[in-house]
Amino acid sequence: MTILLATDFDATELATWLALLTAALPDETILADRDGAAPEAIDIALVASPPAGALDGLPNLRLVQSLWAGVDRLLADPGVPAGVPLARMVDPAMNEAMAETALWAVLALQRGFFDYARQQRAAQWQPQAQRRADEITVGVLGLGQMGRATARRMVAGGYRVLGWSTRAAALPGVGALSGEAGLAALLARADIVVNLLPLTDTTRGLLDAARLALMQRGASLVNLARGAHVVEADLLAALDAGRLRHAVLDVFATEPLPPGHPFWRHERVTLLPHVAALTDPRSAAAVAAANVRALRAGRVPEHLVDRARGY
Repeated sequence: MTILLATDFDATELATWLALLTAALPDETILADRDGAAPEAIDIALVASPPAGALDGLPNLRLVQSLWAGVDRLLADPGVPAGVPLARMVDPAMNEAMAETALWAVLALQRGFFDYARQQRAAQWQPQAQRRADEITVGVLGLGQMGRATARRMVAGGYRVLGWSTRAAALPGVGALSGEAGLAALLARADIVVNLLPLTDTTRGLLDAARLALMQRGASLVNLARGAHVVEADLLAALDAGRLRHAVLDVFATEPLPPGHPFWRHERVTLLPHVAALTDPRSAAAVAAANVRALRAGRVPEHLVDRARGY
């Protein structure tokens, strides 16, 4: 049987992935062009933003393995067969990269480093009061793989940590909350809210005017998950009104962020171009290869998506 690598990679990226996957799966036939195999020969697809029609007419497809962490775009793609198991990418290296970015953002907010950056642009020398980590409550929205890694980093850093998930979860050192009441409690108590939720029908637009109003005055938001979690106009209004102190944003409703978007020049917004945790082909290829070997050995691949839940 044959593995199809269906992606939007450029030539350099494609060559890197093919080399790594071939090394990890030396007994497999891996093609980046489905014209090189009969449709019935392809039984596994490794995908990253697959081109339209890439997975059409593959009668023996048994597994679609995402090479990206999020699967919301794949679930919304009518070209991804609904009856074929879909596995998300859960890469420990990516989890730790995300935790590093979250820690950077939280530390910069705690110590006022974004304020000092504004002062530098204005040629102002004005030391601020220094807050300790144990004076800061960090709320982590989403206690999946990345959320757990982030919460652990926050606990190790000495922060008071709250975590929220749609279903009850437990993590040492973390005040775990769930349900609508738990979400309201986290938003009301956290000095800094870090969003790492999956994007589903229930979490789309979760951080709207009503929920942002639950956050304490002077709190900050760090969104590293999906732009659609936040109603951007409502966030801008909360920042302009001074209710929220700062927003660190890695993801946006439209990407790349349009040049005229007010986030670009807003003094209370720090932007990243969707780079909080990039996929590392070296580790991700090994994760994908492990799932291929599991399928070949008759085992259930890891991290299969529950389509009803959306992740």
